[in-house]
Amino acid sequence: MNRTYSPRPRRVTPVVAVGAALALALAGCSSSSGGKKSEEEAGGISAGKADTPRMTIAMVTHAPSGDTFWDIIRKGAQAAAAKDNVKLIYSNDENAANQANLVQNAIDQKVDGIAVTLAKPDAMKSVVAKAVKAGIPVVGFNSGMDEWKAQNLLSFFGQDESVAGEAFGRKLNETGAKHAVCVVQVQGHVGLEARCAGVKKTFKGKTENLYVNGADMPSVKSTITAKLKQESSIDQVVTLGAPFALTALQSAADAGSEAKVATFDLNKDLVGSVKDGDIEFAVDQQPYLQGYLAVDSLWLYKNNGNFSGGSEQPVLTGPAFVDKSNVDTVEKFATQGTR
Repeated sequence: MNRTYSPRPRRVTPVVAVGAALALALAGCSSSSGGKKSEEEAGGISAGKADTPRMTIAMVTHAPSGDTFWDIIRKGAQAAAAKDNVKLIYSNDENAANQANLVQNAIDQKVDGIAVTLAKPDAMKSVVAKAVKAGIPVVGFNSGMDEWKAQNLLSFFGQDESVAGEAFGRKLNETGAKHAVCVVQVQGHVGLEARCAGVKKTFKGKTENLYVNGADMPSVKSTITAKLKQESSIDQVVTLGAPFALTALQSAADAGSEAKVATFDLNKDLVGSVKDGDIEFAVDQQPYLQGYLAVDSLWLYKNNGNFSGGSEQPVLTGPAFVDKSNVDTVEKFATQGTR
């Protein structure tokens, strides 16, 4: 597909929230890459069907297999595809080189648009440039907020991880925590590192990072347990994903530690733990919305020439805190797998 968009020099501008009221309007009704089944997989949310020509969008992420967070992103993408008459090709690999190869596969298939995460942006730079050169519109989401403009993406949808981390640190000050350990499940992941750096910037207590192998949950559990046994002064565990928060609860129990657990990101099991008071709070970046907007924005660009965020600003989907005071409003959506 040829596009009228021409990459222009990017300037650094302050990150602001841009209204994310994207385009239920141009659509009427749709079926996705899997018809009725896809609508069910998207959590039962259906906004009708577009009568625009069929287009193909590739979504390529750095997600590890079986991560519930990415299941929610995929459901959002499927819902948008179902509405927009889009064939959605989803692929993922947490290895950056393999993820780049998946983007190359999408280019070779001559898709109409690509939605990509930039968890390790340097590894993706060359292949993203190939897609842009081939005239394929590319949007970013979830990871890479500091890189999307430099790599000439049309738009970006996600959370400013530094801002989220700073808000998290201030929240810990309110809870009275004194010594926090920030558990990083993927070393070198720019978004995860930014979260912990943000916490450290605003938290008045002591902060240190603990690197774990996120692909091996028993190892995660034993590593956190050992750390809590080694340093009894740790009174706060900060995790960067819902499954790791639930594992950290087990680690604290095994270590005989009274450390509290708070986390970034949600899933339905974690919402229950927040409701029960086992998890102090969670930061919600609304992954369903990220997946939905990434696909919908490419449809809007092709059919109406729209740039979400005006091609200059990211569209922010978070952060928002979920704790006992508001968890009931989130629970019903988490139960259906869309929060």
